[in-house]
Amino acid sequence: MKIIGIIPARYASTRFPAKPLIDIAGKSMIERVYLQAKKSKILTDVVVATDDERIVLHVKSFGGKVVMTSEMHQSGTDRCFEAVNTFCPDADLVINIQGDEPFIQPEQIDLVASCFRSADTQIATLVKIIKTEEELFNLNIPKVVLNAQKEAMLFSRQIIPAIRGKEQQEWLKNFTFYKHIGIYAYRTSILNEITRLKPSSLELAESLEQLRWLENGYKIKVELTDFESVAVDAPEDLKKLTKFL
Repeated sequence: MKIIGIIPARYASTRFPAKPLIDIAGKSMIERVYLQAKKSKILTDVVVATDDERIVLHVKSFGGKVVMTSEMHQSGTDRCFEAVNTFCPDADLVINIQGDEPFIQPEQIDLVASCFRSADTQIATLVKIIKTEEELFNLNIPKVVLNAQKEAMLFSRQIIPAIRGKEQQEWLKNFTFYKHIGIYAYRTSILNEITRLKPSSLELAESLEQLRWLENGYKIKVELTDFESVAVDAPEDLKKLTKFL
């Protein structure tokens, strides 16, 4: 099976312009993500997908593979689809690796790919058990409800489910809540289909792309991880990387 890891990397981030090129202890963010992805035991190849020539030149400078993609993409999923068709159109699976997680663990990449041992798997992602009230009540952290087949039933920024008859400070003691870890894997044929879908009502309400897929009947297989990398969304997030350096 040919499995391609794609790292979407935009230059013009509103909250953190030129974020992929920021220096983190001697290496750029995008180089660190690339090198971590290359440690995966399951990926056939890794490529950066960008919309900016400066990132193209930088990736080539450290010996990485990179493809230029449109500036018009609204999501990393759309950018991945263009990139795989340019870089490796015969790929069986595509792993969408977040370009702002410089210390992503290669084991997580392999874990999400393992979901495709089942021929029925269309899309896969990871979740982690929520252990603190700070995480549980943070509306910036998407929560996930799973069914008995370890498939996502719903994602929401709200707490799902609400525990009836219990005070909120007791909820973690009475239910296992999951948070979404934002790595995706898709069969290439399914990636082709979902990039043709129009934004859905649930997606627009929650600003969560994966709800478009669920609302259109696609299934998202889920695996549980104990590790959580740090995503750098804004300059102040760089302080959180200290424990990895």
